[in-house]
Amino acid sequence: MAEGGLPHARLGRRRLSRPGRPCRREGQEEHVHESRHDRRAATMAALGTGRFDVAVVGGGIIGLATAWEAARAGYRVALVERGDFACATSSASSKLAHGGLRYLAMGNIRLVRENHRERQALGRLVAPHHVRPLPFLVALRRGGPHGRAAIGAGMLAYTALSGFRDGIGRLVSPATAREYVPALRADGLTGCGFYHDHQMNDARLAVTTAMAAAQAGAVLLNHAEVTGLRTTRGRVSGVDVRDRLSGAEFGVDARVVVNATGPWVDHLRRMEDPAAAPSVRLSKGAHLVLRRRAPWHAAVTTPVDDVRVSFALPWEGRLLLGTTDEPYEGDPAEVGVTAGDTEQILGEAALAIEPDHLRREDVLYSFAGLRVLPGGDQDTSHARRETVISLGSRGMVSIAGGKWTTFRHIGRTVLGRLRGLLPERASVPGAVPLPGAGEPAAIGHVVSATLPDLPADVVEHLVRQYGTQSHELLGLGLRDAALLERVHPEGPDIWAQVAYAADREWAVSADDVLRRRTTLTVRGLDTPEIRARVESLLATPART
Repeated sequence: MAEGGLPHARLGRRRLSRPGRPCRREGQEEHVHESRHDRRAATMAALGTGRFDVAVVGGGIIGLATAWEAARAGYRVALVERGDFACATSSASSKLAHGGLRYLAMGNIRLVRENHRERQALGRLVAPHHVRPLPFLVALRRGGPHGRAAIGAGMLAYTALSGFRDGIGRLVSPATAREYVPALRADGLTGCGFYHDHQMNDARLAVTTAMAAAQAGAVLLNHAEVTGLRTTRGRVSGVDVRDRLSGAEFGVDARVVVNATGPWVDHLRRMEDPAAAPSVRLSKGAHLVLRRRAPWHAAVTTPVDDVRVSFALPWEGRLLLGTTDEPYEGDPAEVGVTAGDTEQILGEAALAIEPDHLRREDVLYSFAGLRVLPGGDQDTSHARRETVISLGSRGMVSIAGGKWTTFRHIGRTVLGRLRGLLPERASVPGAVPLPGAGEPAAIGHVVSATLPDLPADVVEHLVRQYGTQSHELLGLGLRDAALLERVHPEGPDIWAQVAYAADREWAVSADDVLRRRTTLTVRGLDTPEIRARVESLLATPART
């Protein structure tokens, strides 16, 4: 089969076999089963061989972007992640690639302009299959923190900073706003600001970035914990690693170690220098995912005070609400959504949304993540969302803070710092497509023509999650029709995604698959039966 293409075949209406049982030839099972284990062993062997230019610790989006940019520049790059890629903060965002309307209110014009530039590049070239435009309504209500004149001027300024590429922001009437979102409260609504930003699936975008880094030559390993730093003549020269699956221990030697561990950044800094003072503070952001009871054709932004806003977003067939912003001082691994968080999120959403759409019994899932903010005395809601890159006393580069929207820019900025510490390599183009990038409508047309029996919602879902790589995924289903069945009857995810996650996307656990490679958990469709079947499929031989 040609790369990126599908065989010329049609799915018949034959009876499908039980999900999770791919077809294999006689005598093939043992050999292929060993290959998946051997693939991870080979990765560990590669990490322990020779000397890398850059060793990145942390597989969130900032670490992945750094690995991608450094590998593109011709450096030999290693990356290890204690959990799964994007398993913490990077899969617990508000799922937005946005200019940051609240940053405009804070007077950070540079950040807003930078955000606009990056989100447009993501939506048009880098990842149009993952990042798509979404209309936004800023709900104005009597007694709210902002008046019509201020929001009208803000809409104009915000869209001007984007070069008006998404149209001109404006004020719309309550009646017009309710055509987009019928769930808007009629009482007290005086109008809405109207503009566009972008929405994305953060976990899928992170996995695709990991794939891009690997295709550029980086060696990546998840579920591998750094247990210590290696030093040579007083300088950090690598990391000691333990594989959390097998218990195997090995070392990675590197000219430069990059600490991109997010909320754990100071933990690794203290491995370098036990006396290192805290460099960051953490802020918790919690979200709720609710069953949706009405059409939502736009997101709703509700100002809570002079800076904070509440989001109500249509996402993956559900309603996503958030977020909180409060200091967090506990163990980053223990962050979660409390009863108080749920009360706050529902209460703030109710400022603009009818109560019938905010029923507690409709909450299907909740999640929380930690923002990494530069140290300071301001309350976290007013703190600037900026990235700080520092060089430690023994030569380790640490990255603190950042925004999803600007992950490519942050990766390029880190690369600029690394160039001063490493031999010069060739320059690289600024914007290149991620794997699978393509026009979703065109990709969907090809998929539908090739597999006409595949339901329209499944086609749209696969195109948005995988782009042109959906052809590779569906190739698995053409060899075993059971993989084309839905994992859950109420969702568009199919069993081929589970197989693809295990074979080509580093997934080794049910959480890797259900929470970050598919949308089953965030849709509230992660049942015990499905989890058991996923674990069974993960234990079967690879299909490639």
